[in-house]
Amino acid sequence: MTAVAALTALPASVLTIGLLVRSPLGRRVVAAPKADRWHRRDTPLLGGIGIFAGLLVGVGVAVASGSVHASGELLGIVGGCAILFVAGLADDVFTLPPAAKLAAQGAAAAVALASGLRVEVVSNGILATVIGVLWLVGVTNAFNLLDNMDGLAATLAAIACAFFAIDAVTEHQSHVSLAIALSVCLACAGFLPFNLRLRRPAAVFMGDSGSQVLGFSIAALGLFSSWKVAGSTIATLILPILVLAVPILDTTLVTIVRLLEGRPISQGGRDHTSHRLVYQGLSEKRAVILLGLVSAGLGATSLGYEVLGDKYLTLAGVLLTFAFLLQFGSTLADVNRAPSEEVSTAGSLIRSLLVHRRRFAEALIDFALIIAAFAAAYAIRIQGEGSVGMRYVFNVSLPAVIAARYLAFMVFGLYRGVWRYAGARDAMSIVTAVVTSEVVAYLFLSATISWGDFPQGIFIIDALICSLLIGAARFWERAVARGFAALVGRGRQRRVVIVGAGRSGRSLLRELRETPGEHVIGFVDDDPALRRRRIQGTRVAGSIDEIGWVIGRFAPDAVLVTIPNAARDRLEAVLEVCGRAGIPCQFVRREIEVDPALVLDAAAK
Repeated sequence: MTAVAALTALPASVLTIGLLVRSPLGRRVVAAPKADRWHRRDTPLLGGIGIFAGLLVGVGVAVASGSVHASGELLGIVGGCAILFVAGLADDVFTLPPAAKLAAQGAAAAVALASGLRVEVVSNGILATVIGVLWLVGVTNAFNLLDNMDGLAATLAAIACAFFAIDAVTEHQSHVSLAIALSVCLACAGFLPFNLRLRRPAAVFMGDSGSQVLGFSIAALGLFSSWKVAGSTIATLILPILVLAVPILDTTLVTIVRLLEGRPISQGGRDHTSHRLVYQGLSEKRAVILLGLVSAGLGATSLGYEVLGDKYLTLAGVLLTFAFLLQFGSTLADVNRAPSEEVSTAGSLIRSLLVHRRRFAEALIDFALIIAAFAAAYAIRIQGEGSVGMRYVFNVSLPAVIAARYLAFMVFGLYRGVWRYAGARDAMSIVTAVVTSEVVAYLFLSATISWGDFPQGIFIIDALICSLLIGAARFWERAVARGFAALVGRGRQRRVVIVGAGRSGRSLLRELRETPGEHVIGFVDDDPALRRRRIQGTRVAGSIDEIGWVIGRFAPDAVLVTIPNAARDRLEAVLEVCGRAGIPCQFVRREIEVDPALVLDAAAK
């Protein structure tokens, strides 16, 4: 009965959008073309009204038919959506400042949490409220940022709601969740024919009034269906995260890139996951389909974990998923935003993913080492299996330690380094990352569980063992490389650093790749937009001011400068550093001879 009632969301959404597009309002509330947007003509910003209408009608009919009880939590979720719909519509019409939008999101989260919606998997009330607010506001903004290409936000929202609806029928049975999930899903289905059209541009956009409602309603479903269960399993905890992995990945990628480039996070731009896929050669619609398939695959695995109910299989599966997302995100992060920089094809995306197979392997190895370190610390301290309470705390603590480790490893750059040339600076990064993650995991667990008779000194032992294991795993490559070099000598290939990643530098890179005995190991360039990126698979290791660090870390055999017209003091700095390191430094000047007669005369002589 609940599903039948929610079906009314589809015609409500279609009729509302169809009437609005043809109304005078459709010619007044429009999105004008901008440099940071894809569309090229004025497009109505009224799709969000249809999406919200579908949600209200679907849920309203379910309540009126008696299949769903109008509980406080249901009213709180719908009330929060209403606040964000009004604020989003005002932003579409008048353009609100970021502070006003954030205040509206905070108010919507407060209404939902005050109605009884809360994170019951966390026993500490204050921490549970903080997590709830961050989750609701974060996912709302994730979908707001995700609304950057025709059909993308609505497609991913529909997929996420479909999985929450399946979960509401199978695992966490709830008529409220089912009504909201199906209503939002079908409202998106009614919006897509107007927005994602095969051979024509979009007839309407959802605007902030639609994207914020989608984000908030889906975030609320995650709290209501999964994190509300006090005795949650690992599979229950990760269900909302895997279902919403693509929006979370996109928001994380955009946030990190914009912060590194010194740009406001709220500022629009063509630097999203979908845009980077287009720069790699996919069409816009194929990029949407690819992200939709990734989202559907992740959602299916999350439901599979709940059905199987095996925590170790779940941990292994989550690791593989995380490794894939890490590889996928890092590959896209290396894509230059300007498509004119290089000619890209769809096949280059596959080749780029293969290039990063080393990073994928590192993530897998780290998973095994993190578990081994924590298990070893437990065995050393307990001297046996321990009590039932100890084993329970161990099983609960392990996922938290793994998650904290990976986050810290990314923040401290353990998946960016070329470990064949690692040094003391890299060793310090490993120790700092391990200690930081240990502290974070311990504080989180202290606020959420009762230790009982579990010895908390295990975390200190774990930090020591994990630092040793991760350090050994990272530095073994350097030891092998140096041992091999001592046996066969280093004269086989000349390792080159190129100063200047512009047109001349890229041209030289291609030439040296075809030259036997030459191996380019990195670029040095002052352009902040290129910092830590890869150009044709070769990393921009640093700026000219960091040339000394680059030489010390990568140990090149030669430095080639492709910017001879740069400021004299910059060139002298490069020469001075190379001189102190005893490394040859040569300047490469590329000139075009405009008079063929001069070339022919020189050849005749």
